[in-house]
Amino acid sequence: MDQYRINDLERLTGIKAHTIRIWEKRYLLIKPSRTQTNRRFYTGAELVKLMNVSTLLNNGYKISTVAALSEADLQQLVEKLHHHQSSDDVIDAYLHELTVAMIELDEMTFIQTFDKAIANFGFYQSMIQLFYPFLINTGLMWRIDKTTPAQEHFVSNLIRSKLIVATDDLGPIVSKEKRMVLFLPPEEWHDVGLLFANYILKVHGWQTYYLGQNVPYDNLQKVSLAVQPNALFCFFITPKPKEEIEQELAQLAQSVGDTNIYISGNRELLQQITMPSASIKVLKDIDGLLNIL
Repeated sequence: MDQYRINDLERLTGIKAHTIRIWEKRYLLIKPSRTQTNRRFYTGAELVKLMNVSTLLNNGYKISTVAALSEADLQQLVEKLHHHQSSDDVIDAYLHELTVAMIELDEMTFIQTFDKAIANFGFYQSMIQLFYPFLINTGLMWRIDKTTPAQEHFVSNLIRSKLIVATDDLGPIVSKEKRMVLFLPPEEWHDVGLLFANYILKVHGWQTYYLGQNVPYDNLQKVSLAVQPNALFCFFITPKPKEEIEQELAQLAQSVGDTNIYISGNRELLQQITMPSASIKVLKDIDGLLNIL
């Protein structure tokens, strides 16, 4: 059973811990359990309920009204909001649905929400406005150990399959002025972010060379000599000593000469690194990628 501390609930729902405790006592909204060592914790079902409550409160409902609803009525009311919300509110509601579907490993709800977002906003805007924030939120849950590998792999594979199809639909892009090599360094396997970047680049007319996961650095030298890219792009996600990453980046910069290298990924990790070359630039978020396009 998933176990969440009250601080986890605060970070994931946006509701202050102090407020959650008041609601527990005043409305019996949720009820914490206790471990064998008497530590309070909350279940995944209670996290989902609080996310539903947060959605309704953000749309003008009062806590006294929401607290009196049954679980079924609460969910039904959240679903009805889709038909009367602004674009930003709809995005927030979709984000909530995707997170709940991930927690519950509910493939049908995840796909239905995915398809509704695409029908409403188009694939490109859905990726920028919804799925990128969703991946950031999933990363937060992963860092605080509140998603299992199964949950993370579940949503990653669903999004990966959608991205591959959408990218394939764009067809080949040929450009002499905008050419980028995308790869994951040795021992890096989480490729959803790289697939997302590949799709964004192709939409903006870049010719991409997608090399995928776990690419040896000596291979990159050969590829760069062959295709003469304007830049390379990679992600560092897996935690490792900063000295090791700095050494890898120095090796990479040496192997591709003056070609620009853009890196992204684990923000906390990248903030610690001293860049060994001026040609290496950190992209902190999606806006960083869009700015170089």
